[in-house]
Amino acid sequence: MRIVAGAAKGTRLAPVPAGTRPMSDRAREGLFSSLGSTVESVRVLDLFAGSGAIGIEALSRGAESASFVDSAPGAVRTINENLRRTKLVRRGKVRRVDALRAVRERPGPFDLVVLDPPYRLEQPYLDALLAEIAGQRVVAPGGRVVMSRSTRTYMPVIPVNWQLERRLSYGDSIVFIFRIP
Repeated sequence: MRIVAGAAKGTRLAPVPAGTRPMSDRAREGLFSSLGSTVESVRVLDLFAGSGAIGIEALSRGAESASFVDSAPGAVRTINENLRRTKLVRRGKVRRVDALRAVRERPGPFDLVVLDPPYRLEQPYLDALLAEIAGQRVVAPGGRVVMSRSTRTYMPVIPVNWQLERRLSYGDSIVFIFRIP
């Protein structure tokens, strides 16, 4: 995997940690093409960060800062290594914590929240996480939430005020971009 564009364009990332399903380069490129210049100067929260590729791509494209959350020790090591490789360490903060707990600690607000959870994540957990993101005001007004899902898994309950801005399809993956009023 490589960073697609921006200051760290072309940087080769560390191997993906075991048990992690990263968003494909093609899907990541499509996502950031859709977001365009709205990524510049934003604060990013990357939940289920895995390799950190999504948050690092945002930093490379001009995001102000990124907080990376993952509960797996291997993922945390990989994210730290990838921040080092891309020379973006100063703008990234990595936490080894469960995503729901991180959101309940009321971080933010963030302008962009990215969720690329495991496809086999239990439905009640993901529903609770989305409700907490909405209820804790993790996303700044006018901000966006990006969520990926498989076409073969369930669709979680989306908070009523989230407005679907884009739906991108890549093989069996779907990426949703929601705008928060």
